[in-house]
Amino acid sequence: MSDTAQILPRSFVAAPPTGATPSARVRDYVDLLKPRVMSLVVFTGLVGVVIAPGHLHPFAAALAVLAIALGSGAAGAINMWYERDLDALMARTRRRPLPAGRVAPDDALGLGVLLSLFSVLLMAVATNFVAAGLLVGAILFYVFVYTVWLKRRTPQNIVIGGAAGAFPPMIGWAAVTGDVSTVSVALFLLIFLWTPPHFWALALYRCDDYRRAGVPMLPVVVGARETKRQMLIYTVLLAPVALVPTLLGTVGWLYGAVALLLSLAFIGHALRVWRTADDENGHSAARRMFRFSLLYLAGLFAALPVDRIVIG
Repeated sequence: MSDTAQILPRSFVAAPPTGATPSARVRDYVDLLKPRVMSLVVFTGLVGVVIAPGHLHPFAAALAVLAIALGSGAAGAINMWYERDLDALMARTRRRPLPAGRVAPDDALGLGVLLSLFSVLLMAVATNFVAAGLLVGAILFYVFVYTVWLKRRTPQNIVIGGAAGAFPPMIGWAAVTGDVSTVSVALFLLIFLWTPPHFWALALYRCDDYRRAGVPMLPVVVGARETKRQMLIYTVLLAPVALVPTLLGTVGWLYGAVALLLSLAFIGHALRVWRTADDENGHSAARRMFRFSLLYLAGLFAALPVDRIVIG
């Protein structure tokens, strides 16, 4: 394949099994919701609820977080339905319920659509229409902008599409306040800028998978060297954005110290990846950066409510 990755039309890609086996279990339907992705979405959305000014009844807050979780799972199910042909070609995803034939495609789509509608209605009833509108935007952006439009067409898929995963803290904030503030936008930007180096680190050591499936991830299209340069740029840009909640006075020095230390460590991982060759050592460095990126985001969002509790 040339540097300008060949994108395979859906009709030209080997189709996975279309019928569900009788052994489909509840676990298979849970897997359609991408529970690992959902856990991070729920956590960042919960932090948005906790640090927002104002008061939301604990039961309403719980329903808001549940709505965020269900909306994330719904988008994940529709994404799996649409990308079942690609998933069948990639070692990392071929055992998912749809390509493995354990769940029928129509069932996955139906589950995604029903959960989408229910999650938005739940958010509107439990909190307000601003939060519900943001949840609608997050679901539609992930399904139509990222999954349908960008994923198979451009190496910037994860840059633009990353906005979908950046909505949860903003939704959580709006559930409490009924509006969008500078702080919630800063939290949105934090996840938005974190997403490219996070996924490009994965793409570096899974490059053959993406190439085989015809997905134009950055390493497939421009090569490892340029991808590493872009990862380093994004980690450097991310550092000052991570400090914005402290600079705005929303949280104090404790969060600021954690953000600074984690950001420097993230840049250090990017530099280490930049300096390694595109071989097994380079793949190991990229794998370590990918794992640290999860710790980085979780650490930042954990430090936000802790700072509010400790510093006040």
